[in-house]
Amino acid sequence: MLGSRSGSTRRLIQLCIGYFISYVATGVLVKVFTGGIRQPKMSEVAYLMNNTLGSSLLCVAVVLLFGWLGLKSARKVRVLGVEVPSEVRYIIPSGICTAVIIPATTMLYLLPISVMVAMVIMRGCVIIISRAVDAIQIRQGILRKKVYAEENWAVVFALLAVGSQIMLIPIMARLAAAGVDVSRFGINVKALAGSFDFVHHPLAMAILSSYVVAYSLRIYIMNFFKNTRPRGVEQDNRGFFAVEQIAASATMLVVGFLVVQGPVWFGWTNPAVVEFRAAAFQPDLPALLAGAPYALVAFFSVFLFMFHGRTATFAGLVNRLTSLLAGTTATVLLAWWFGLRPPAITDWVSLGFILVAVGFLSRAERRRVAEPDAPAALSPAATPGVGGAVPLPAPRKLH
Repeated sequence: MLGSRSGSTRRLIQLCIGYFISYVATGVLVKVFTGGIRQPKMSEVAYLMNNTLGSSLLCVAVVLLFGWLGLKSARKVRVLGVEVPSEVRYIIPSGICTAVIIPATTMLYLLPISVMVAMVIMRGCVIIISRAVDAIQIRQGILRKKVYAEENWAVVFALLAVGSQIMLIPIMARLAAAGVDVSRFGINVKALAGSFDFVHHPLAMAILSSYVVAYSLRIYIMNFFKNTRPRGVEQDNRGFFAVEQIAASATMLVVGFLVVQGPVWFGWTNPAVVEFRAAAFQPDLPALLAGAPYALVAFFSVFLFMFHGRTATFAGLVNRLTSLLAGTTATVLLAWWFGLRPPAITDWVSLGFILVAVGFLSRAERRRVAEPDAPAALSPAATPGVGGAVPLPAPRKLH
């Protein structure tokens, strides 16, 4: 991030580029290992175990090696006779939420259901949650910024981008029933059958609910941390990430150990559990190394969600839109390099909505950096060719 200031538009673009590249690499590697490109083909469970372990080890190594655990705190509290930053009390729960979020998506794929609609709901919920967090924290007096109309319009088009597949399901089904060959649009009508069956599957609904609740708490905590920094106390996103990542890794380690020992201690015979145990005892080095891009996704994702001087709505939209664009790009690359299925018409419709949402976000960004009370790092002075600004007053703290 050399050559840019924290909170500047240039820094925001740098983070988006890093997130985009690492997300594309992650998407491509998933297919390489589990889609039959690499032989022997690896199951989703085995890849989940190796990929998550590799990414977690790298994240923990980075935060320890570079000393990010020295969180810059507003005040210290004593816990078990040791002084720790007061923020740790809510960052650790955020890490536990992260430990729920990371495997939730893969767990859905292990169930005997179509997960397309469930995945759409997951993505859309993050956008809605971000907007709701802003509304809540404005009422609480934590957030002292307004959400621009452009940001609200970006939410609308982002949700259209996310939901484009759901919207086209009944249209394509009717066209197919009328004798139209919809396969030329990249649509497999048979694959769309049962898209909503997950609502009748208790475990699927439990996973989806836990994902939504965990993300809601995590986004609220991130923005609580960001919006309650007293004057003179740095918004230490690296320190936040370090504590959260340690908590998440510790939680996943404990849960993973219980799953590995489940067949021995509790007599578990579920095929996915047995497969996870086998993968844990026979780790795959290339799959472990493939966790590196996923670790970078974790870094960039947190830094975008917590980007200085922006609303949760804006930051959440930037995060989700970048990941959606990266997903489409990964699909194009896989089709180009390995002859896999190219993007369907739904992907291109989604891309159109994404570009409209990005246009609204660009207008919101120009308004944000031009605010007369923007922080120094966010001010037009941080963007080439524009004048300076005065610091933002310190936000009120909850009592």
